[in-house]
Amino acid sequence: MKSLITPTVLFSPMSIKATPLASNLFSLASKSNLFSKTQNPISSSPLKRIMLSIEPSNFLIQTRCVHSKSSLSTSSGEIHVIVGPMFAGKTTTLLHRVQAEINDGRNVAIIKSNKDNRYGLDSVATHDGVKLPCCALPNLSSFRQKLGQDAYDQLDVIGIDEAQFFEDLYDFCREVADHDGKTVIVAGLDGDYLRRSFGSVLDIIPLADSVTKLSARCEICGKRAFFTLRKTEETQTELIGGADVYMPVCRQHYVSGQVAVEAARMVLGSQNVQCSSCV
Repeated sequence: MKSLITPTVLFSPMSIKATPLASNLFSLASKSNLFSKTQNPISSSPLKRIMLSIEPSNFLIQTRCVHSKSSLSTSSGEIHVIVGPMFAGKTTTLLHRVQAEINDGRNVAIIKSNKDNRYGLDSVATHDGVKLPCCALPNLSSFRQKLGQDAYDQLDVIGIDEAQFFEDLYDFCREVADHDGKTVIVAGLDGDYLRRSFGSVLDIIPLADSVTKLSARCEICGKRAFFTLRKTEETQTELIGGADVYMPVCRQHYVSGQVAVEAARMVLGSQNVQCSSCV
């Protein structure tokens, strides 16, 4: 069976010659022009290269850089949470913060759930197609083992995208920040399509040093949108999709839109009953 675990990528402040795979990974980031002056208010500096070696048998990518000053320090950890509806720029904000940490000379790794394979399992991607390499995992507790203890010890910052899909988010963040002294930057949905708490994202707010609530633009009226409206008739909480399934809306159009969606579901339900009775 083909493994769903993709190679872990450890970003380093070192600027040295890279192996062919490393060149591909970082050319992906540079070609995307994510961190241009117009798109990134934090920094316009490109991602810096790192020498990597690969063991094909277990997909482990190890760095060959020396410890940075920050990785040798015993500084206390931090937790920063980025939340908001779909299409609010949560992943973009996460990647901007990752770039800022790299520019400060810190070692960074990015994790996402392997449930979200819309843009592939080997990268974190924004809705407009900007990508950076990542490690896709079924749970956060397996991250240290997949990365390896030596590489984990060198890490300063861990970015987590689509955090609502990780059931062990609270325990992982607490352990990594409180006991391992690392900075964790978490991006995820705070609410589902019914405006109920989604996963464990809200549970880590009491642990957080900062919380950023982003808004999108209402797809109907253009006002600030804090809610996600599901346009289809599916009712399960976890339904991965993009603009074909979801739209960001303001409070007024969430309420009116939810009424319209529920009415459509009732009509479809009655039609299905009538069709089955005719068979």
